[in-house]
Amino acid sequence: MLTRGHARPDAAAAEADTRTSWCPSGAAHAPESLVLGVRSGLDGQVTYLADAVPAAAVLDQIPEDIEPRRILRFASHCVTDCANRRGGDCTLVERVVAAYPAPAGGAVPRCHLRAGCQWWAQAGVEGCRRCPALATRHPADDELASLVADPDVTPEQLAAWTAARRD
Repeated sequence: MLTRGHARPDAAAAEADTRTSWCPSGAAHAPESLVLGVRSGLDGQVTYLADAVPAAAVLDQIPEDIEPRRILRFASHCVTDCANRRGGDCTLVERVVAAYPAPAGGAVPRCHLRAGCQWWAQAGVEGCRRCPALATRHPADDELASLVADPDVTPEQLAAWTAARRD
């Protein structure tokens, strides 16, 4: 069952090894990968799945000519060699918080990943509220998403880019 912007907590995911951080913008093909949600064709927002679904259970159902990360949002374990990792921190969530406004209403989506989520541990509510706006793979012409995804771009550079677009 899909719920717009919210997912019922999943007991199995909550009992997962919380010593391992989970990335809510993770790899599709990692052995532990879960489908976190489905990207809406209307507004690009993620509609969270009510229950955790192993990615391996759905990947073979997607036609070969469709990039799974364009339509599904995956979660997988954070890895030490990730380009977005700086020490124990995720620089991607820092850029996400800097670049994307929090949604009106400020609701925090319910999520089966939260107990082990790196973004929640690091940025709390501010990271969680912006999570539905992201896709694991974005269209090439989405300049802001490309900048946010670039580990070399700082939150300050994102703020300057955003300010320049408002002028």
